[in-house]
Amino acid sequence: MKGYQITFFSHQDKRHMGKQIGEWLVHLAQEMGLGGATLLAGGEGFGHHKKIHSAHFFELADQPVEVMMAVTAEQSEQLFERLKVEGVHLFYVKTAVEFGAIGGTEDKPEQ
Repeated sequence: MKGYQITFFSHQDKRHMGKQIGEWLVHLAQEMGLGGATLLAGGEGFGHHKKIHSAHFFELADQPVEVMMAVTAEQSEQLFERLKVEGVHLFYVKTAVEFGAIGGTEDKPEQ
């Protein structure tokens, strides 16, 4: 299947509708019926303000996070329209990809 890999970048303390933004994006993807989304925590990074964001032992609020998903072109349009309606400000990377699954069914027990 052809579509896009969309990766959103933020930090742990950014919130939308009372939820951490990464968690909110994963739940939004599920609500919209997208195929999946993965929330990843980063060790360190910086953004357009050049401020270093990192996970410190005592303080994780500044920890970088990213949410990655593979979507069809139609799903991408619907997702960005929803984000626009929600008024969410996020940096993202959108890359054209081919995606799919190979092998047996997912509900097959591991051996």
